[in-house]
Amino acid sequence: MATFLYRIGRWTFRRRRLVGSLWLAALVLVGVAAATAEPGPEAEFSMPGTEAQEAFDLLNERFPGGDAQGAEARLVFQAPDGQRVTAGPHRAAVEEALGALAGGDQVASATDPFATGAVSEDGAVAYATLTYTERASGLTEATTAALEDAAGLARDAGLTVEIGGSALEAEEELGGVTELIGLAVAALVLVITFGSLIAAGLPLLTALIGVAVGFCLIAALADPLGLSSTTSILAIMLGTAVGIDYALFIVSRYRSERAGGRDPEEAAGRAVGTAGTAVVFAGLTVIIALSGLAVVGIPILTKMGLAAAGTVALAVLVALTLVPPLLGFAGRRLLPRAQRKANATGTGTGTGTDNGTGRSGLGRSGLGVRWARFVLRRPAAVLLTVVAGLGIVATPALSLELSLPGDESLSTDTTQRRAYDLLSAGFGPGFNGPLTVVVDTGEAADPQGAADLVADTVTGVDGVVSVGAPVFNEAGDTAVLTAVPGTAPNTTETADLVHTIRDAVGGAAADTGAEVLVTGTTALNIDVSQALGDALIPYLAIVVGLAVLLLAVVFRSVLIPLKATLGFLLSVGAALGTVVAVVQWGWAADAFGVGQTGPVMSLMPILLIGVVFGLAMDYEVFLLSRMREAHVHGANPREAITDGFRHSGRVVAAAAFIMISVFAGFVGMTDPIIKTLGIGLAAAIAFDAFVVRMAMGPAVMALLGRRAWWLPRSLDRMLPNVDVEGEALGRAHPAPANGPTAEEPRPVSPSRAGGS
Repeated sequence: MATFLYRIGRWTFRRRRLVGSLWLAALVLVGVAAATAEPGPEAEFSMPGTEAQEAFDLLNERFPGGDAQGAEARLVFQAPDGQRVTAGPHRAAVEEALGALAGGDQVASATDPFATGAVSEDGAVAYATLTYTERASGLTEATTAALEDAAGLARDAGLTVEIGGSALEAEEELGGVTELIGLAVAALVLVITFGSLIAAGLPLLTALIGVAVGFCLIAALADPLGLSSTTSILAIMLGTAVGIDYALFIVSRYRSERAGGRDPEEAAGRAVGTAGTAVVFAGLTVIIALSGLAVVGIPILTKMGLAAAGTVALAVLVALTLVPPLLGFAGRRLLPRAQRKANATGTGTGTGTDNGTGRSGLGRSGLGVRWARFVLRRPAAVLLTVVAGLGIVATPALSLELSLPGDESLSTDTTQRRAYDLLSAGFGPGFNGPLTVVVDTGEAADPQGAADLVADTVTGVDGVVSVGAPVFNEAGDTAVLTAVPGTAPNTTETADLVHTIRDAVGGAAADTGAEVLVTGTTALNIDVSQALGDALIPYLAIVVGLAVLLLAVVFRSVLIPLKATLGFLLSVGAALGTVVAVVQWGWAADAFGVGQTGPVMSLMPILLIGVVFGLAMDYEVFLLSRMREAHVHGANPREAITDGFRHSGRVVAAAAFIMISVFAGFVGMTDPIIKTLGIGLAAAIAFDAFVVRMAMGPAVMALLGRRAWWLPRSLDRMLPNVDVEGEALGRAHPAPANGPTAEEPRPVSPSRAGGS
């Protein structure tokens, strides 16, 4: 692997004009494809194989002309204090607003609140429900504008009007202030790390190119593959973070090789052959973890995982093939000023080490080395402190409550949230989460009797406050009735109520020949949460098993992969504890922009596990590969640990700061999925990089000693030798004895850069 990538690094460095042109052409092509493509759909949760989804599919089949999961809007009207919405002028305003919507091109039906009894007991609040023939993503601007104009008519008459439902769901916009701040922090960290604006800008440039290509590909394929805006945001989040990190490691290794006296082309080849090998395997762990999300069986989660995995693969490809050409274009400007002067005057010795910063580490100990020696002096104490500390931080995770986000999780600045609150106040907390009971009477001898029996059974269930009369389709083989719980949609009481209703109606209808299904958004969310919980163990087994095998191949060890995995579990526990404290308990909620506390999004744990496992292995690979390199070359265990921190500690710390800043930048997004992910991922990277990998890791390695690198002989013969430490390169291309062997080429423009 190292030799193959070494050749790629040298060839792309030598042919930098050709390679740069190919990447530019690719960016233009995918950009044009994205600009001319149809937009993707809204993010919609579905769960094939669950009762709720089966009922939705049955409704779509038995009630043609409508979509059971189509867009819906609720116009909520509130009269001024002390007045009733049924009063003459107010009633006329409501009827005028609804009349303006009647007959709209995409309106399937609209209810009259005064005819259907959709008025609160005190007469202060009324609502009208509009259903549409299309899902939210298919509504035209004219349709949504008509809805807002109708609300404006009633507001002009003195009513408070809010709009709930999915019809006005807004696309999450990219490029917000917090994301830009995150990138600015990443740039600052790179400048401090490298001491050179050119060197700092190169990882940012390559990461943005990789993300741009990935985003354009997702946009171009959004319509045929059904990729939502949430898919794009997750891909951008991960692509930016890993893209910067992967380029950072190759650039730092290149500078280290140049400081060691190698000519530019040879340094580029060795940087890609060594650090590039670590990048490949680190990227593979991320891709495995993200692709493994498909085992859950939720289409949107599968698409998010695969799109993000594709973007990570692009980041690896960019690091291996675009970074070397840019190294050639940058020329000597990539090196620190002191080294450029030394090369120009011929005073460079070529024998120093670089630490990835361009500064010789000879004769002094950097912060990473001093930290490693501190841990080596007291490994047991450090290990116990880390485990105890992370355990305390993870404690809130024991109170984790899961639910899928609804309008209750939105900011009170949104009309959807205000509509939710008005309906809860006027009709009870369960009104925002009605349950739909579908009665398939195709095999029933008495369809009406079966439907009435189901309605009576649901009415008798404790926790149900009202049940609507059964409504049959035109064929008379399917009835639908609505049950309103007494509790809010995202509570455990409502989840228990759904299971109780299912058990009750299943037994009651057994002798009638009818099949009964309970569905609705609330029931679907409950089924999705259950499916996620059931899939967690198989997902962990598949992803962790494959990653442990991959790490065993990379490091030729049994204990190191196990140590890495156990450390990851501590990081995830601490991150989940942080999320619960902020999102569920409300600690520092205002600082993170969490407008409403409550249960954590059901997708959060499995997404966090998938993403963090891959990223955690990045730091494991980058840090341990230098330790492995020192070990292969004869260093004792303590020397190998110190050497790993000497060469990679500073750069791994910089990479972690960059990832934290990028993820923290997404905390400002309004989408609750992305906001929660931003909080969880930023916390997880902080715990994993600085606590687990840089404190617990060396402590365990010190306690294990040479046993850390133990591998049974039978397994050693079975596993392929990928040479991540570049031992073959060291034999074939030894370091120069007396400094640089070739004059550093002057920077050239892309139009004139043809060779080395």
